Amino acid sequence: MLRYTLNRFKWAIITLWAVITLTFIIMHTIPGNPFAKEGAMPPAVYENLQVHYGLDKPLLTQYGNYLLEVVQFDFGPSLKSSSITVNDYILKGFPVSLHLGAQALVIAIFFGLILGVVASLKRNKWPDYLSMIIAIVGISVPNFILATILINYFAIKWNIFPVATWATWQHTILPSIALSMMPLAFIARLMRTSMLEVMGQDYILTAKAKGLKRSGVIIKHAIRNALLPIITILGILTANIVTGSFIIERIFGIPGMGDMFVKGISNRDYPVILGSTIVYSAVLILLIFIVDIAYTLIDPRIKVTGEKK
Repeated sequence: MLRYTLNRFKWAIITLWAVITLTFIIMHTIPGNPFAKEGAMPPAVYENLQVHYGLDKPLLTQYGNYLLEVVQFDFGPSLKSSSITVNDYILKGFPVSLHLGAQALVIAIFFGLILGVVASLKRNKWPDYLSMIIAIVGISVPNFILATILINYFAIKWNIFPVATWATWQHTILPSIALSMMPLAFIARLMRTSMLEVMGQDYILTAKAKGLKRSGVIIKHAIRNALLPIITILGILTANIVTGSFIIERIFGIPGMGDMFVKGISNRDYPVILGSTIVYSAVLILLIFIVDIAYTLIDPRIKVTGEKK
């Protein structure tokens, strides 16, 4: 277990380094500069800004300096707001995105599993058709369209939930629903397929032949083994949700990581873009590692360390 953990940690560091390097190169090869939106400025002022932020140095030197800062968990100052650092942005935006993402993830997992299980147990009946219609709508309809529909009816016409701010738990309901629909649909469809496959396995038929209650067979044997494919995609889904949805946060005016990342791209704010990318990558790598460990808790047949044949 220790050897496996150390090996994964090594590859996590290598992966983060690769993400930082590629993002750094891509940003600096795209035409333009962070001060292009400032309008016409005297050449002396432009040169002073370049020197102040170290953009006048060779690209390799900038890359090396940034890596040293990242090792110290310092993502540097924002190029558009010199009084605010990228660390301040992250400390302010990540908890908001985490709150919104965790709430959306709970909705997606809870209702996705229920729809998937019901659809598999009532195959080719109306609960199955209804569950799959909901799943297809969740996959087909983009979340920004769903968000505008929710705002139009639940906020404007019916005045049930408030929008365009982040103050009380009521403000989190509509964005959480909009953010959860696509992962909910994926979980429901995958759970249905997995349950149908598991229900046809020999050990399920044997459990039924022994006279075990149908509810016990479904809960203790079928659902537990059907969860393995769900856990496989859960790490990526969680990272995508928790680190912030760009569109949803912009539509609902939520000051999270997604909103920060969009503003960083539009402003060509290199430190903000890099800092957001590093946080997203770190969360994704951590969740994938947790998923690998979770395999062994659900299915003891899976080992975290390989054995030589």
